[in-house]
Amino acid sequence: MGQHIIIAGGGSAGWMAAALFARLRPAPDTRITLVESDAIGTIGVGEATIPILRDFNRLLGLHEPDFVAATQGSFKLGIEFVGWGEAGNRHFHGFGDFGAPIEGVAPHHHWLRLRAAGGIADPIDAWSMPALAAARDRFAPPEALRGEAAEYRYAYHFDAGLYAQLLRSYAEARGVTRVEGRIVAAERDPETGNLAGLLLDGDRRITGDLCIDCTGFSSRLLGDALGTPFIDWSRWLPADRALAQGCTRAGRFTPFTRSTAHAVGWQWRVPLQHRTGNGLVYSSAYLSDDEAAARLAADLDGDAIGDPRPLRFTTGRRERFWAHNVVAIGLAAGFMEPLESTSLQLVQTGLVRLAELLPTTGAADAAVIDEYNRATIGEYERIRDFLIAHYCISRRPEPFWRDMAAMSLPDSLAHKLALWDAIGRVPLYDRESHAEPSWVAVLLGQGRIPRGHEPTADRPPLDALDRLFRERRAELEAALPRLPAHDHFVAKTCRARTA
Repeated sequence: MGQHIIIAGGGSAGWMAAALFARLRPAPDTRITLVESDAIGTIGVGEATIPILRDFNRLLGLHEPDFVAATQGSFKLGIEFVGWGEAGNRHFHGFGDFGAPIEGVAPHHHWLRLRAAGGIADPIDAWSMPALAAARDRFAPPEALRGEAAEYRYAYHFDAGLYAQLLRSYAEARGVTRVEGRIVAAERDPETGNLAGLLLDGDRRITGDLCIDCTGFSSRLLGDALGTPFIDWSRWLPADRALAQGCTRAGRFTPFTRSTAHAVGWQWRVPLQHRTGNGLVYSSAYLSDDEAAARLAADLDGDAIGDPRPLRFTTGRRERFWAHNVVAIGLAAGFMEPLESTSLQLVQTGLVRLAELLPTTGAADAAVIDEYNRATIGEYERIRDFLIAHYCISRRPEPFWRDMAAMSLPDSLAHKLALWDAIGRVPLYDRESHAEPSWVAVLLGQGRIPRGHEPTADRPPLDALDRLFRERRAELEAALPRLPAHDHFVAKTCRARTA
C-alpha cells in the first residue's frame, strides 16, 4: 500500500495542500486525509495575493473566471502605499518593471541620472504600467495590450473562506478524505521520534506516513508535539496585533490593495465583489486595543459588517519547517504581517517544494529534509528583510516610527541598503521573493534616493535618455484607453452570482 499523507487542519493552507497533492500524488496509490474541526474557526479574511497564485491555480486546472466568481474576487495590479515614508507620501508597488534595460542598465539608474541633471520631475511610478492603470481603476490581462505596455503581471483579491471551500470541493472530487474532528494529542514513536498517530476526540486514532501541519498559530504538530523552537523576529517587526473588519462596498472598486500607514502601524484595504476587507496592524506597546478598534472603525469606506476580529501574533518562524515526518505549512510554520501579501505565497512555495522533494516510497533522506529547510529559511528571511525595509527607512515623526528607523538591522538588509545608498543597486540573494523593481518601487517611493547610480548609466547622451523616457511614457499613456474599467471587466467576465 502506498503512502498515507495526513493534513492536520483546514483553511486555505490545509485545502491548498489537499488540492495540490490530489493533483500531484507522489504515487498513484497515495492516500490523502485531511482532519479539521468545524468548531475551530479560521482567520478567513479578504485575502490579497501576488501573481504566483495564478501558477498554482493553473496547475490545478482552475478556470480563472470561475475561480474569481466563486471567491467573490477582484484583480490586483499591486499595492498603493499611503503615508509611508512620511505623511502625505503616496507611491505604488506594481507587478511590473519600469521599462526595458537601456544599454544593459536597469532604467531606474537612468531615471536617477536624469533627475540629478534636472531633466526629470515625475516619480518613477510614471513609467510603471500597473501604477498608471491602477490610478485610473483600469484592468485587463496584459494580453489585451502589446509592446512594453504589456509587460506586467497581476494577482487577485478574494474571500479566503470561499477559496478554501472551492479547494475542498476540488480535493474531495479527487479522492481526498475529510475527517471531522479535533486533534487532542499526538503520539510519537519512541525509537524514530516520528509522529506515530493523531488522537482525535471521540476516542479515534489516525496514522500516516507524512503529516502536514496546517493547524495555524498553535502549530500542534511541529511546535507542540515535536517541540520545534520558534525564532522570534519581533525586534525587527514589532507589530503584534491586528483587527480584521469587513464593510459594505463603497467608493472606488480598485484593482489594487491599499496600505495606509498610521502612527503605530498600518491599515489594509482589499476590495472584493460583495464587500471590502479591512484590517489594522499595530503594536500593543504603542496602541491599546480599544484605540485600534476606534481608529479602524473611523476609516472604513462603508458600513461595518459584524464585529472586528482580533488577531494576536508574534512575527517569526519555526527553527525548522520539516522535522522527522512532519512538515509545517502556513501559520504553523511562521508568520509575517500581510504587508506585501506573502502569506499564501509561503503556503504555495512550501507545498510545491515539498511535492518536488517528497519520495514516492519510504522516508525522506536527511539531505532532502535539510535542503527543504535551507530553501524555506532563505525564503522567509528574504521576505522578512523586504518587510523591514518598509519600516526602517521611514521619516515619520511618531515614536513608533522613530524606533523603527533606529533599529539594528539584519546584516543581509544592512548591506542591501548600503549598496543602494551608494549607487542605487539592489543585491539579490538566494531565494529572493522580490526582484529589483519591487525594491526600487518601495525605496524610491519612500524617498530613499541613492547618492549615485551605476557608472555604466553615464554612457548614453542625456538628450537620448530624455527622448527614450518620453517615448515610453507616451506608449503607456496611449495604451491605457484600451483597458476597461476594473468594475466593468469584473462584471463582464467573472461576476459572482450573489454580488
